[in-house]
This record gives sequence, C-alpha cells and structure tokens, in this order.
Amino acid sequence: MGDTAATRHAATVLQFVHGSTGDVIAGGQSLSPVIGGSWRRCALDYALDPARHYSPTIVDASLLAERRGQHDELLQVASAEIDWLYEYIAESGHALILSDAAGVVLYEKTDATLADTFRSSGLVTGADWSERRQGTNGIGTCIAESRPIIVHREEHFRSSHIGLTCFGSPIRDPAGVLVAVLDASTLNARDPRGGFGHTMALVNMSARLIEKCLFLRHFERDIVFRFHARPEFVNLQHDGALALARDATIIAVDETAIHLLGVASRSELIGRRIDEIFDIRAEEVVEPLRGSRGELQPVRHAQLGRRFFASLDYRAPVTTSEYSSPPAAPPRIIRFAAAEAPKSPLTLEELAGEDPLMLRNVRSAHRIATSRVPVMIQGPTGAGKEMFARALHGASDRAAMPFVAINCAAIPESLIESELFGYRSGAFTGARKEGMKGKILQSSGGTLFLDEIGDMPVALQTRLLRVLEEQEVVPLGTESPLKVDLRVICASHQNLRAMIARGEFREDLYYRLNGITLELPPLALRTDKERLIREFLAAETSDNRPAAIEVDAFQQLLAYRWPGNIRELRNVIRTALAICDGGVVRLRDLPSEVRNGEADYSEPALAYGQSAPGEREILLQTIRACDGNMSRAAEQLGVSRNTLYRRCKRLDIAPQRSRDAP
Repeated sequence: MGDTAATRHAATVLQFVHGSTGDVIAGGQSLSPVIGGSWRRCALDYALDPARHYSPTIVDASLLAERRGQHDELLQVASAEIDWLYEYIAESGHALILSDAAGVVLYEKTDATLADTFRSSGLVTGADWSERRQGTNGIGTCIAESRPIIVHREEHFRSSHIGLTCFGSPIRDPAGVLVAVLDASTLNARDPRGGFGHTMALVNMSARLIEKCLFLRHFERDIVFRFHARPEFVNLQHDGALALARDATIIAVDETAIHLLGVASRSELIGRRIDEIFDIRAEEVVEPLRGSRGELQPVRHAQLGRRFFASLDYRAPVTTSEYSSPPAAPPRIIRFAAAEAPKSPLTLEELAGEDPLMLRNVRSAHRIATSRVPVMIQGPTGAGKEMFARALHGASDRAAMPFVAINCAAIPESLIESELFGYRSGAFTGARKEGMKGKILQSSGGTLFLDEIGDMPVALQTRLLRVLEEQEVVPLGTESPLKVDLRVICASHQNLRAMIARGEFREDLYYRLNGITLELPPLALRTDKERLIREFLAAETSDNRPAAIEVDAFQQLLAYRWPGNIRELRNVIRTALAICDGGVVRLRDLPSEVRNGEADYSEPALAYGQSAPGEREILLQTIRACDGNMSRAAEQLGVSRNTLYRRCKRLDIAPQRSRDAP
C-alpha cells in the first residue's frame, strides 16, 4: 500500500473513533459494529496510533517454549488439522496460524515462496497478535469478540495491515473457555468481503474439529454420550457430546450439544443426570455390558419430545468386581436405519448440502431458474452435473414440461445429428418408417440438457447455433423448419476456452451457451464430504435391510481423494454393502485403492478445469498400459470409447488393437 492510501486510512479511522464521521466506508462497505467497536478499543483503551508502524512484539524463546508446553495436546491435534487444511488452500496464498488465548502465535504453516512476505508482516511463531499490540485483526479481534470473524483489508485498525485479509475462528476447551484461535491470513486479496465464505467455512470447520478432538481426548476415560437429530451425523464432527460420570451425571458439554438442546449455557446441563435430559434409563448408560455400546439408538428429549439418535462411547475400563477381566471392546460401528427410497430428482437445496461453493451455485441457479438464460455447468466427471441440471429444471417454471438429456460423448458421431434434429420417414437408409422426433423437438417448452458439449462435432455446433438463434429446427430429410421453445443447459468437464483456441469449439456458440457458468467442485474439495458419505450409506438401506460400517472403514472413505467423484463413491458404497458380512462394511470390503489411499490425478489433460497440453502423450501412455484395449483405456481415462476414438483421430493416433484380440 502506498503512503497516500495508508494516510487516508489512518485519517478515516481517527475520524470514526472521535465521532466526526457518519457512515464510515471500509474497503467499499459500511463499517460493521464489530469492526467499529474494535477500532474504538484500539484507539481509546490501548492508545494505538493507526498511522504508526509498530514492530512486531515477539516473545522470547524460553517463554514461547513454556507456552507451547502448556498447550502440548492442543498442538498435537491442531498441527495435524492445519496440515490437512493447508493442502486445500495451499495454492491460494494463505498463511495458517494457531495462537493461544493471549494472541501469541504457537504454530504457523506458510508456503515457502511467501514465507518472507508474511514474516515481514509479523505473521511468525512467537508474535503477539492481540488487539492491544496489533490493533484490529483476525486473531486479536476473534479473541476479544469470542466468535468467528473476518477482518478484510481496510477493516484493520493499523494502516500497515490494510493489505491483509484474516479469518479467525475460536477454539474452546471442554469447559467452553477460549484457549486458542485458528486463523487463515492472505495478502492483497482483491475479492470483496462477501466472496470469502468458502475460506471462512473451511477455517470454522477445522476449528470445530479441533475442539471435538480435544473434548474426546480430555474425557477418554469417561463415558461420552454422542447425539444428533440426524443419524448420519452421530459419531462425527457435527454431533453433540456429553461427558458423563459413572453415576450418569453430566460433567461436560460441547458447543454443538448446547445448540442441539436449545439451552443458553453449559450450566443448564452440567450436574444433571442423563435421564433428566433424554428418555433413557441411567443404567443403560453406566453399565456398558448391558448398554448398546457404540451402536446407534433413537432417544427423545425428556421435556420437548424432540427425537435424536445417540451412541455411547465407553472409553473407561470396566472396573466392576462382577467380572474378573473386562471383555475386549468390539469395533466401533455406525449403524443406519433403513431409509425411505430417495426421491428423484433431488432439489437444488438437497444437492447443495452444506458446501459453501454449492450453496452459492444454488443461489445463482434460483435467480435465473425462471428465465431463459442459458446455463453452462462445469465440473469434473462424476460430480453430478446432470443431477444439478435436473434440479434446476425442477425449480423453473418449465418443471411440468420434459427434461431431455443427451450425452454428446456417449453417442457415435454419425448418430448425434439424427438424435438431436430428428428425421422424416425415409430420410436415409435404415431410418424408421415413421421417422423420429429429435431431442430438440422433444424438449420444446421444457429443458434440453447437452452433456459433454465439448464432444459435439464442429459441423453440428454450427447447426446448433442456428437453432438457438432462430428457435427453429429442420429435421433431416425435410426443408420446412419447425418452431421450438428452447431452454438449454450444457455441461462439460473440459476447458472449452482451450478448445476454442485449438479450433475445436466454436467461439460464437460458446458465448451463446454461456449465459451463466456454475462450477461444481470435485468431491475431494467439498466441505460436506462427510455428510454425503453418510447419506449415500443410508440411501443404500432402502430395501429394508439395515446396514452399518465400522468407524475405521468410514474414516478411510473420508480420507480417500475420490478421483471418480460422486459416481465413484456411490459405486464403492453399493459394492461394499453387497459383499459385506452381516450388513457391516469393514475395511476388507473396500477396494484396494480406497483401503490404501491410492488416488492420484495423473491425467492433467483430462482433469477438471485444465487445458490439454500433453494430451497426446497421456492417451498413448494409457493405451499402451492397457495393452491396446481401447475399452479399458477409455475407462481409465474416464471417457467413453467414442470420445477416446475421436480424440485419437484428432491427435493423429492410429487405432490400437489388443494383442489378445483374435
């Protein structure tokens, strides 16, 4: 930031603090009460000068070592989670920081290429980022407000920090006391404040997971009662947890439990017996040999009658003298009741789940649902592009009319024209006697979905453009155009702009189809992946055959990278439930690549959102690895045989023949 911007910012802060301005604007937006309150604290309580450059306050090495020692368990849990989170936002230029409750940085992870830049801003281990020292910022203001917070550029108090955007989320101990802050900070972010929902959601999710791990570790020798209104969330991050003494008295409550039970604070629950809260006998909880240990069971709120599902996590050894030695603890199992057959198609909201990017897609989709704005859905193979298109059709004023889908990659090039435009009787040899109404005419008044539009031959792209512009179609073998009422949704996993540059896709058609682009994230990057896995497991029990999965197997499903996306996940779950013993999925029932975590993205030319340099070499390597078997090569590449042959022809690769073929 230049001196002029810094001076102007400092003047704005002081004018606000001293009440000489009305509606202060920070970064193009009105100042929020939270930021305004922080500015006043910094100026009036801490006597900070927004224009002055303060050197970072760094605690000495011995004091830092002492602080880190006091938080040894926190650091063990949080550093692992921060390393995981870093993998998701590594390319977006963030520094990830863990501070203690005083604002002193205990742990940080930064891209090596940006380390010097962040270090010059004071984002280093041992630095004090409390409001008292650094003014309004993601760590210090999160501590002061005791809640998640975003501090974006000019919302910082000090002029030297207005290049930063910070996302801070509090981490509380089992007693509800703030013990740490997880912060993600980035430099020179150009997006408006409202564009950072995805990053904030990731930081909050990681902070809640750290809290949950700390809670379970702290009460590892006690009984933990875990519950949620939705069975698929029990025993995972989103459930509520109550720690119980051996007499079934509640001794600790986590934040989610407070929210689920609708109480104002922990004090309303701590000291009460579990059977005062839920319609469950205390004996069932405190006697693990008789209780439903690790299994899911329905319970109701004793006063409100609200239904929950719960499991009992027995971590303490059985000490009753009735048994000479405790039995071995069985594997922890997540059980699923038989679910109702899922309705089809799903709504936009059901497809979005809780992922911020998907929720943003849904908001955009609703805004244009009743218009004729063409929609382009981008996303990797298997991400659910057709399901999203069907849901968009269902939300439109055309929902009662046909939704007609055609996969341009799955139909031989010679048939695409007749499939799309239709033909009259006798139009060509082999044509039906009665002729055929093409997909375009079938969709008139409804929605036409063109999947893998990038695989449409260029000659047909020209005809399609004419249909879209004139809203009429000429079937093969006729000269008379027929009027149509078209609403088109397209989808592709390819980089269409790169195809335009290579002359493989018409630029005018691209802009005619691309009224609005919605990008579906790959499964590995969805923040609600855990929920999706649980819902798919529950959905496969719809034949009244209850199912279950061991926690180890579930965690492996959660950790796997899912290069085949949602389609691969559903197939793996369906197969595992079909081959497992006793309705319980175990690690051995999962494919080897899932068990071993084998999942790479070694197909850059075919990967989501990327262009195709080196595509010819990738195709050749894959075909050779499959010994010339084109069907197997197409499967490995995630495309149809027709698409593979088409790409081979375009890249001058001779058709291969398997050595095993006759």
